[in-house]
Amino acid sequence: MTGVLFQLGGPMQSWGEHSDFADRDTTAHPTRSGLIGLIASASGITRDHACGEAGPGAAGIPFADLARLRFTLRVDRPGVRLRDYHTVGGGYPRHRTVPTASGTRRRVELATVVTNRHYLADAVFTVAVTAEGPGHEELLAGCGSALRRPYWPPHMGRRSCPPGAVLVLRTDVDDPLTELFTRVPLARPDSGMTPHVHYASDTPFPPGEAETTSPQTAVATLNDDPVRLTARDRRYRQRPVYATVRPFTGPCGGYGTDYLAALDTYLNGPSTEETS
Repeated sequence: MTGVLFQLGGPMQSWGEHSDFADRDTTAHPTRSGLIGLIASASGITRDHACGEAGPGAAGIPFADLARLRFTLRVDRPGVRLRDYHTVGGGYPRHRTVPTASGTRRRVELATVVTNRHYLADAVFTVAVTAEGPGHEELLAGCGSALRRPYWPPHMGRRSCPPGAVLVLRTDVDDPLTELFTRVPLARPDSGMTPHVHYASDTPFPPGEAETTSPQTAVATLNDDPVRLTARDRRYRQRPVYATVRPFTGPCGGYGTDYLAALDTYLNGPSTEETS
């Protein structure tokens, strides 16, 4: 089973499931719609083409093909929840205040609207991407190439949340789940004890892998499987989320440059100085 590995880490990220104008939430980990949206954007799929019946984007990948992607993510660091307080529409004359549902504008004395926007700060998630159906290797190769050379700048849920220094890890992985479970360095310090790591997936975890410490059952249902992502018509399906906790036997890379060094060793092998 081939696949792609990439990582989502940076100062802030946000993965809304049921956001509205005044309260924009975030789930505890990247949503399926957010991940598909990230790959669609990297592939040059416009909003007008983000539907099942549309043709391919700039990278030659139709939006409908992205429904065949399967995501398994590892929670390297869950991050800290942050609420950002905003006000919108205050201080303007009425013709520039916030529009109302009736088509008019809010009165000047009621123009200010308070909004809350929620983020995950200092979170890191490592994602394994696989695919189903005929031509899945070509689909994954196209997605990996698009992520390496994105058509539009990638972002983590919102445009104000760019990814960190590393996005794509590998695009030619023979067994991405084994890499995720045992080899890709964990973005946290080594505590001297075997860490137990949380994983989430949109499909059941394969049997016979490393011993788990929690049941492999669907623990939640999210309304985040995209059907259409056009500008004025966004539709989603519900889907199960499978979760597990298992001991991680690979290396802990730490923070900052220490982690980048651990990633370099994982990707390129030990340096000459280390082996001499």
